[in-house]
Amino acid sequence: MSRRKAASTAEDINVSEERKSLEGAEKRSLISSIFSSSKRVFVLCLVMRMINSLLVQTYFNPDEHWQALEVAHRITFGYGHLTWEWKKGIRSYLHPMMFAALYKVLALLHLDIPILMIKAPRMLQSILSAFGDLYLYKFSRVLFGNHVAQWALFAQLTNWFVFYCTTRTLSNSLETVLTLVGLYYWPCLRTATYSKVSMVPRKYGLAAAALACALRPTSAITWIYVGLLELIAARDRLKFIFLEAAPIGGLVLGFTCLLDRLMYGSWVLVPLNFLKFNFLSSGGDYYGTHKWHWYFTQGFSVMLFTFIPFSIYGIILSKQWKLSGLIIWVLGLYSVLGHKEFRFVLPVLPIALMFSGYYLSVITGSNIPDTKRKLSPSKCDKRSLKSRLAIFFLLATNVPMALYMSMVHQRGAEEIMNYLSQEANSGKVESVLFLTPCHATPYYSTLHQNVPMRLLDCSPSDTKGIPDESDRFMMDPAGFALEFAKNWSVPSHIVLFDSQERLLKDFLALHSFQENRRFFHSHFKVDRDLQASIVVYTLES
Repeated sequence: MSRRKAASTAEDINVSEERKSLEGAEKRSLISSIFSSSKRVFVLCLVMRMINSLLVQTYFNPDEHWQALEVAHRITFGYGHLTWEWKKGIRSYLHPMMFAALYKVLALLHLDIPILMIKAPRMLQSILSAFGDLYLYKFSRVLFGNHVAQWALFAQLTNWFVFYCTTRTLSNSLETVLTLVGLYYWPCLRTATYSKVSMVPRKYGLAAAALACALRPTSAITWIYVGLLELIAARDRLKFIFLEAAPIGGLVLGFTCLLDRLMYGSWVLVPLNFLKFNFLSSGGDYYGTHKWHWYFTQGFSVMLFTFIPFSIYGIILSKQWKLSGLIIWVLGLYSVLGHKEFRFVLPVLPIALMFSGYYLSVITGSNIPDTKRKLSPSKCDKRSLKSRLAIFFLLATNVPMALYMSMVHQRGAEEIMNYLSQEANSGKVESVLFLTPCHATPYYSTLHQNVPMRLLDCSPSDTKGIPDESDRFMMDPAGFALEFAKNWSVPSHIVLFDSQERLLKDFLALHSFQENRRFFHSHFKVDRDLQASIVVYTLES
């Protein structure tokens, strides 16, 4: 009897193991099918980024609207606000022109309706971001093989900050895509023997690097490092400098200069003006400064989030010191600048996530060849449990964070302009006054109606220590509003945050304004006092 029971138990164990084996084989077959070609990987990335772009409904950084979409809207439709940067010639029209072309297509097809004016630019950026994801996958595959590439892509698609930022219309998002494309084509970063790597792709890498620098001159920080590595490794240094780097760089610089000459109406050397303002005069410090270690202790650490230990272990185990050196180089040089922002170091975040992918591949055992994968069942179970816990941990920490930041935190600034766009489209808006910190909401690119609007100016003063309009309002909202109202043309709508609304109740009542709509904005403060909601007041008829 006991023998029958033992035999029956053994059969059950065998059946269970066979089922697990079949399930594992089916999963591997599905994964192999998805990653069987670059086209399929791109389709996966594209679908994910399209969904990503639709889920992003919050306000992150003013430049997403004010340095890209607002300028593009002005180019295409003839109205839109240009910030002081465009008057000083420290911005190139290269990036806004991409969205201006999109707006032109929408206008020609009579599709420039509110919903598409809001969603289409991010969907365009999502297509570009999908190319960035693809090239991260391809770069990881060249360096470490298929399994690491798959896990690197997993890390890229699930990291909260990439999800939060990469489909936004920031120039940093496009810079990140160009950086990933460029790194893939640079021979000095590949593990293959240098002489065996074709020199043709290097030209593509140089073109991507030149475009990234034209887009954002600070991208040169990345490419100086890579260029020095190439000079050390290359045997044809003179060819590299004079027949490749100089002609390609000159061609891109010439094209952007011609474009800016056309748009500015005079010759403007944007990279030089950018360098003078941000580096030689520390103009960026006007918008706030951080301690030198901020990127290491807060900025980049928050972006990488729970992937930090995985990236560190991946760097150590992979021994890819050139790429890990690039991360330290970029963070180190940006740390010298007083003004620091999360988005400035976005281009090296995917590289750090690639190292996370390397370590995930190690703990799952997927980087071990099948011929060497002869582990006992107990060790296999331990490895399986460890990998599942790691994946669960990363998803449980990053997915909620990504969704909260993309759909909840600071959503009021976007919602109130969407609402005003609908009202203006119905002819209910005559003029709008924004009694908020400057550039706190989108503007004409969302409203898409040529009605008078006024925001508080925050252009840097030539004389240090003189507060701008926005600062004066924030220091004394009631006093500023009373003085401002002496010479105003009474608006039909006033937009303000609840933190200033409390101090302006009497002013609003005195001028016959009543609350029209209130939108939730944030649960916690960021740079200023808590801005829990944003409100639109209308003039009583």
